[in-house]
Amino acid sequence: MDSSTVREKFLAFYKARKHAIIPSAPLVPENDPTTLFTGSGMQPLIPYLLGAEHPSGKRLADSQKSFRAEDIDEVGDNRHTTFFEMLGNWSLGDYWKQEQLSWFFEFLTNEVGLDPSHLYVTVFSGGEGIARDDESIEIWKKMFAERNIKAEYGEMGTEEDGARRGMKNGERIFGYGAKNWWSRAGAPSKMPAGEPGGPDSEMFYEFTHIKHDKKYGEQCHPNCDCGRFLEVGNSVFMEYKKLENGSFEKLKQRNVDFGGGLERITAASNNDPDVFHIDVFKAMQDALALAGPWQKESLREVRIILDHMRAAIFLIGDGIMPSNKGQGYVLRRLLRRAALYARNVFMQSNYREQVANVVPAAIEIYKDYYEDLGLRGDDIRRAIEKEFEKFDAVMEGGLKEFEKATKGGELSGKDAFTLLQSFGFPWEMMQELAAKRGVRIDKEEFEAELKKHQDLSRTASAGVFKGGLADASAETTRLHTTHHLLLRALQQVLGPHVKQRGSNITSERLRIDFLHDAKMTDEQKKEVEKIVNEKIAEDLPVLRNELGRDYAEELGAEHEFGAKYPERVSVYSIGPKGATLEDPQFDRAFSIEFCGGPHVTRTGEIGAGGGHFKIAKEEAVAAGIRRIKGVIEK
Repeated sequence: MDSSTVREKFLAFYKARKHAIIPSAPLVPENDPTTLFTGSGMQPLIPYLLGAEHPSGKRLADSQKSFRAEDIDEVGDNRHTTFFEMLGNWSLGDYWKQEQLSWFFEFLTNEVGLDPSHLYVTVFSGGEGIARDDESIEIWKKMFAERNIKAEYGEMGTEEDGARRGMKNGERIFGYGAKNWWSRAGAPSKMPAGEPGGPDSEMFYEFTHIKHDKKYGEQCHPNCDCGRFLEVGNSVFMEYKKLENGSFEKLKQRNVDFGGGLERITAASNNDPDVFHIDVFKAMQDALALAGPWQKESLREVRIILDHMRAAIFLIGDGIMPSNKGQGYVLRRLLRRAALYARNVFMQSNYREQVANVVPAAIEIYKDYYEDLGLRGDDIRRAIEKEFEKFDAVMEGGLKEFEKATKGGELSGKDAFTLLQSFGFPWEMMQELAAKRGVRIDKEEFEAELKKHQDLSRTASAGVFKGGLADASAETTRLHTTHHLLLRALQQVLGPHVKQRGSNITSERLRIDFLHDAKMTDEQKKEVEKIVNEKIAEDLPVLRNELGRDYAEELGAEHEFGAKYPERVSVYSIGPKGATLEDPQFDRAFSIEFCGGPHVTRTGEIGAGGGHFKIAKEEAVAAGIRRIKGVIEK
């Protein structure tokens, strides 16, 4: 089965069970400075899991684009990828364990066609004052019994315990401790007072033709890393809140949060543990192989190229461009790693066109579902080719730096890390060059430097992710509403062709990418600032209404071109002065947009304390796309 079919079946399955199908959120989270990327399906929905009402109702489902920068160094085996799609369904205080577990089991076996005898599940075994999840155990036993499959329960404890204990005859349901508990802080003991959490139940597919490798533990078990078992989905049951005294009480609103890897489910449907054999990677590999030969010894390098290129395509598609900081730095690192390995695989420096051939191959697979990706195909390829050209220009300097740093027959760990940071040289490439020249590398020092950097990155940007709770500070809220004013002002000054092509808002500044093919003049920038500040001074009402998508489009509400939206959407209108929720006067509004918030209630709040809007920077980010960074100054 191909990935598009699996996605289509999943969304149709849950739509038939009264779930609203919501669009994928962007890879760059809006109003969330705690993380660089959207890394899971639940991340954009945290406010609703914590009690806010979702405009589409209590039952939701989607396929969420996700990217995890921390997985870059893991890519190369048969299952790790940086970019992936997370199939998700949610119950916001509606259905519970019986429906969730039975539906997912039904989807995998009836819709995807997985053999139920290849499925194994894990549950929370209890601990720290919280009882074992006996309800899930009984549900799983009953469902397997209905398929004439014996499913006994086995207590595992930790993953290390599982490796020692192994699986006993007839066991198919396994209990683990903290491994099967979800909270934003981790295990129950790490949760602060007031934090929600709950047990989860994971499902694994067994590739019976894969033999256990004892280097991963004496015995095999579902959470073993040997490759015999592949996790295909996890159902989280958010039902507890931690109290000040360390005990737990039940939440008033119980939520279900499910996530399942599209690529992994597709691989399981083909009974093939290698996710790089699914349709999208196969198409990309065919495009790559047509341009030049490669050997089986290069399999790891080819997987890295394919993964990094697919991730880069989606990141650029969401408005990120290569740079030396933030999301742009991660994108640059992906492309430069892909370039390095491509040079090695093809044994030549003229690799750029060969690797760029995978762009149309990947987009062809995804364009029907991600229409905006198809519309930006040419821009994406040009951006990648431009970055490859830049990399080639610095490659020679990097090689010279390597030669200079290894003159004494040794490469220090600090110098190796500098090569990684400054030139994008992967550790494996340094090892290969060092081996050819008889150079010794201080691996321990390098790993210490790398760990120091990774710890800082996780804390500062790529990993604080306290559940992805969106930043709703007063500063961010003011800038979010200012963003709406700015887009409308740009349309008035530059023309109606101006459309948003990406945004990012923190408490310090706003950023908008928009369609326009020329640098703005100083006069145009001043006029835009003037309009925005006039609307702030007018103290216009900012109103939120839930409208039918078609009606909102008829009103001319701004939205991302090509993006998918649910049948009911949240719409914010700004002005006119007399507008109210009962009488929004959409036809006279200054601005009207699809948006999830947060926003001020009146534009005058933006200028509270004498603040006024200022364009801090205006620049090009791609062909026909400009970027503005704006701030509120006092």
